Amino acid sequence: MPLTTELEPLQPGLSINLVNYAPADPGDWQHMFDLAQAADASGIARVVVSDQVVCGENLEAYGHSEFGGVEGGKQPTGPDGHWLEPLTCLSVVAGITSRVRLCTGILQAALRRPAVLAKTAATLDVLSGGRLELGVGVGWQREEYEAAGLEFEGRGHTLNDTLAVCQTLWSEGAAQFDSKTLKFSHIHCVPKPRQSGGVPIWVSGTINRRVVDRIVRFGSGWIPWGNDRANPIPGLAVVRRALIDAGRDPATFQVRGVLPLESRSDGKPDIGKAMDGVPALLSAGVTDFNLGTRVPTGVNAATDLLSEVVAEFHQATH
Repeated sequence: MPLTTELEPLQPGLSINLVNYAPADPGDWQHMFDLAQAADASGIARVVVSDQVVCGENLEAYGHSEFGGVEGGKQPTGPDGHWLEPLTCLSVVAGITSRVRLCTGILQAALRRPAVLAKTAATLDVLSGGRLELGVGVGWQREEYEAAGLEFEGRGHTLNDTLAVCQTLWSEGAAQFDSKTLKFSHIHCVPKPRQSGGVPIWVSGTINRRVVDRIVRFGSGWIPWGNDRANPIPGLAVVRRALIDAGRDPATFQVRGVLPLESRSDGKPDIGKAMDGVPALLSAGVTDFNLGTRVPTGVNAATDLLSEVVAEFHQATH
């Protein structure tokens, strides 16, 4: 089995979400590109885009954790919301940036045919100079799996096969693979990703046996979900123990946490208050701090704010 990609040197960093969806047609998506360029210029470590391939009409399922959603959560658009395909978005972003890493959070990898996803991801990694990271999860919407001709109940196994095929094709010359659902041998998939070991995979999910097994087998990082997103520290302890038991070094493992940036009474972001929570998360093992805030429109204004946040974050983590 191919090794997971360990990201070294492992330094704490900030990530920010590029909003690649809208309830209605926004006319253009320049706001997404402006924020990506501001993140690149200011020292933000990662930009993150989300995924929805198709949408059914049973949107209340998003609010039920037993389906893979968030308890009490609400889907941010209706069934006719505009969702841009994440890897396509990151391809455009790669062309207008030079440093910031490009991450999905999350990609429903099981909805893509494994060999095609392996080729697509490797291509983007090569063309971006080795900046791609895949955050993956099983998703919550039955209708997406039905539209793709896949079983919703077996989506965890399908995701595991997808990730295994990708890592096999990224690492082996004449690749072979054999599972209950897919078998091939003497298959060549070139180019390989620019990053040694292949594209890093971040496994998303609420901590349970299946998610922990997936993290240990495939993950270079964990994206907490559900209750673990609000407080990743208990789940992180479980992950660290599982990594150690599997002979992996938790010090080389990435974990995403949430860093909310609230506004003061004068309307300006309270950067100092946000940084107060950084040390505890850092000591627990969080490495990627996802910045939750409204960013001014325009590249220059967004760069000014993000540069200030990055400077304060650097002081809080060094």
